[in-house]
Amino acid sequence: MKKEFISVGTIVNAHGIRGEVKLNPIGFDPEFLAEFDRFIIGGKETEVLHARVHKSVVLLTLPGVEDMDAALALKGREVKIYRDDVELPEGEYFDDELVGCTVLDDATGEEVGKVNRVLTYPAHKVYEVRGEKGEYLIPAVPEVFIKGVDMEANTIRAYMMKGLGSHEN
Repeated sequence: MKKEFISVGTIVNAHGIRGEVKLNPIGFDPEFLAEFDRFIIGGKETEVLHARVHKSVVLLTLPGVEDMDAALALKGREVKIYRDDVELPEGEYFDDELVGCTVLDDATGEEVGKVNRVLTYPAHKVYEVRGEKGEYLIPAVPEVFIKGVDMEANTIRAYMMKGLGSHEN
């Protein structure tokens, strides 16, 4: 099931005295986020007047946020994008979309559990899956461990080799 919004980060502070806010990206490249002309900040659609990357954050200039006090008032707010504003290549998904998907053992069709969160490591991502039989850490390697993703059915088919589960020896 395609989500309407994708969480991309949090406003972590003000930058300077002219009202810029710092968006700390979570799981996203700052350059990617600097390209958007609108965000949902704290549940409200907000136009972006100007965005630039500074170190590992995105500095945003927003309408009505003209001084440090107004910028600090946004501190701690979650920032989202509209899913329809982004076209991903075939077979790629946002981490947010995968959380909650049911993972099925590709060999048996048996339900393993649901994706609890997506962990990011240097080599690849790992799906943390929780089910009745325990917790599993499944490498998100297409065609090796991840045999298929069906967003309409909200399912992921995975190769479940021995050793992926916390209950296994």
